[in-house]
Amino acid sequence: MSPSTSQNKWFRLTPIEWLICAVACIGFAFDTYELLVLTLTVQPALSEFLIAKPGSAAFNHWIGMLFYVPAISGGIFGLLGGYFIDRLGRRRILLWSILLFCFSAFATAYSASALQLLIYRCTTLVGVSVEFVAATAWLAELFAERKQRETILGITQAFSSTGGLLMSGANYLNLTIGHLLPAIHGGHEAWRYTVLWGILPAIPLLVVRPFLPESPIWLKKKEEGTLKRPSVMELFHPEFRKTALLTCLMMACAYAASFGMLQHFARIIPGGPEVRNLVHAEQQKVVSFLQGAQELGGLFGRILMAILAVRVLSRKRLLHIFQIPGLLLIPLVVFLPAVRDADMSSWGIFALGVVSVAQFSFWGNYLPTLYPTYLRGTGESFAANVGGRMLGTSAALITTTIVLYMPGGTVTRQLAYAAGIVGFLAYAIGFIASFWLPEPRQDAIPD
Repeated sequence: MSPSTSQNKWFRLTPIEWLICAVACIGFAFDTYELLVLTLTVQPALSEFLIAKPGSAAFNHWIGMLFYVPAISGGIFGLLGGYFIDRLGRRRILLWSILLFCFSAFATAYSASALQLLIYRCTTLVGVSVEFVAATAWLAELFAERKQRETILGITQAFSSTGGLLMSGANYLNLTIGHLLPAIHGGHEAWRYTVLWGILPAIPLLVVRPFLPESPIWLKKKEEGTLKRPSVMELFHPEFRKTALLTCLMMACAYAASFGMLQHFARIIPGGPEVRNLVHAEQQKVVSFLQGAQELGGLFGRILMAILAVRVLSRKRLLHIFQIPGLLLIPLVVFLPAVRDADMSSWGIFALGVVSVAQFSFWGNYLPTLYPTYLRGTGESFAANVGGRMLGTSAALITTTIVLYMPGGTVTRQLAYAAGIVGFLAYAIGFIASFWLPEPRQDAIPD
């Protein structure tokens, strides 16, 4: 077989395999849409529900709660979802998780108070937390050959960043033409329409559901009666303990960089010298544009990760390609504008999006290679949901807590310092921990 024929082999998929990839792409896209939608909607939503003003301690407290409490819910129930993925099958749990966050998005758009917003945000994050683990385990087992697996996991996860672009574009459009759309809860607030578009994946999913196969590896073991019962406690046995704890810590760092730094840019940007004097609607358009630049960077980073994942065999070296530039970029993109009271650079925001978001794709490719079939969902979920959702997203609360102790004289500059410190520490800890990262088997995922 010639090299070109061998290379083309990985893209010759059956119609059912293309359908599988399409469902995964839609799921990943709206997973990210729902994960990031709070970035652009939290301030206008709370401004509607609270008497407190943006920048006040009470307002910051609610922002921290809305970022962190749903992540705790997602982490706890996401870990339970990982157990059910191993017990009941990848496909079944994947479908129900997508439907859960779609219906929760509908309810969120009709929230009448900050408390309702918090409750519906919790159920949304539960669906998102389970979907990521179910999808990556499902794809890894459907496409077991290494190059094909790495390529398909990388490409489908790249659609996660289209979710961010869709969210930014939808918010910009809703700010422009929201007054022409049907009223929601008696008004035409753009944030409600932006949240509502999160229900779209439910429509194609209900149509294609009968055509989607279960993981052949999991199904064969289930039918033969050889599928062992999963257990969270087994992750702490000597065979898996180092892997479980290290991946939990490093995924916490990846999420901390996003929730503790990137997702606060939407609140830092309006305080820049060229933006602060604009009317509120125009400020939000600038925020949407720069959020789009960050998401475009994330898309580029995920595509780059998909390409390099096949070519760079060492997982440590692959991760360092993105971690080291991040450590250099944070002082330039976040701290320097705060010191000078200058606007954040769109190119800098784009670059941080590249190196930060690419790491999420790394974990989607890497985690399925670490655990056997009966423990794959549970092991992945421990890293992604306990490490990422529960521990990593606490960085949002850390940022909003330490902001009051930062120098700078203005709320915007204080927030920039706080976000930069949290982001830099997350990158530094993740980089140091990566030197102990185990190298998985290269030929096939564990049986």
